[in-house]
Amino acid sequence: MSKCRKLLASTALVTLIAGPALAEPLGIGRLALPEEIAAWDVAVMPDGRGLPEGRGNVLDGEDHWIDQCAVCHGDFAEGAGAWPAIVGGRGSLQDERPVKTVESYWPYLSTVWDYINRSMPFGAAQTLETDEVYAITAYILYSAGLVDDDFELSHENFTEVRLPNEGGFYIDDRAKAEFPEFTQEPCMSDCGAPVSISARATDIDVTPEFPVIRFTYSDGSATATVDPVADVEEAAAAPEAEAQAEDVQLASLDPALVAEGEAAWRQCRTCHQIGEGARNGTGPALNGVLDHSAALADGFRYSPAFTEAAENGLVWDEASLDAFLENPAQFIPRNRMSFRGVRSADERAALIAYLASHSE
Repeated sequence: MSKCRKLLASTALVTLIAGPALAEPLGIGRLALPEEIAAWDVAVMPDGRGLPEGRGNVLDGEDHWIDQCAVCHGDFAEGAGAWPAIVGGRGSLQDERPVKTVESYWPYLSTVWDYINRSMPFGAAQTLETDEVYAITAYILYSAGLVDDDFELSHENFTEVRLPNEGGFYIDDRAKAEFPEFTQEPCMSDCGAPVSISARATDIDVTPEFPVIRFTYSDGSATATVDPVADVEEAAAAPEAEAQAEDVQLASLDPALVAEGEAAWRQCRTCHQIGEGARNGTGPALNGVLDHSAALADGFRYSPAFTEAAENGLVWDEASLDAFLENPAQFIPRNRMSFRGVRSADERAALIAYLASHSE
């Protein structure tokens, strides 16, 4: 028998032996039970499908947050160490380094609830009770300034909550919008309209102002009297006087007290920045806060309670700062600052001295 015929015969024999066995069930495993399927079917949809019954409020959520989440994400969801912030970053998505959080980026609250329920806390996933997940989610909404401190989240009102970036996503249309543009023959000459100067820097007022020079002409003569000195001295007098007053104020501060305030500042720096280059974060930058009106940090989104207090004439003098630092929630009810306050009067005095040392 030729080698070719032997190979065909061997293949046919294997097929006859293996064929019937492969046609039957392999007999491995069993059908999943309904309760097993239910245990894995924990997905929550944007329209609320999949949500279990339950409820939780902001205050309970704060307690659960401190116990389960703060070690990684900070006391106020601002992030800790290398772990991400959960709130903040609104309006930053077009920045070079956008801050993607529940507040700035996530489109639906169902994503928040589902992720906490499925994956958190780190290292102990799916150990939270349903009501605890609702409470923690409510606390995140409060920390983002989306609800008040008396808010309770439940399966009944869940779909009423809208996140700021819900409308910020769109269908990927690159196949239609971009691919044709980048797959056509490249232009090699006369590819654009000629370039022309349409405006100058002096036209849009981005160059420094020069002193006004007054010319006084005699009858028909070309002589002129130029006297810019008075204008320059007058313009410089006001900031110089302000700087002298500021120097007097700083000189009156007790350096030891300022140093104590800098040490106490550790409980504030997770949310606030101060000093050179300070920027708004979870809380506003606090340069120049002493003896100025409340809610003045440029670009920071204050709570309605803070804005109302400022409109009613609140000025951060030493007395008002002391009262606020002692009990923020009592001094300005329903403000979003969840810090519980500084109980020590000496520590408050040190913090105020430290704030006063950063007048600008």
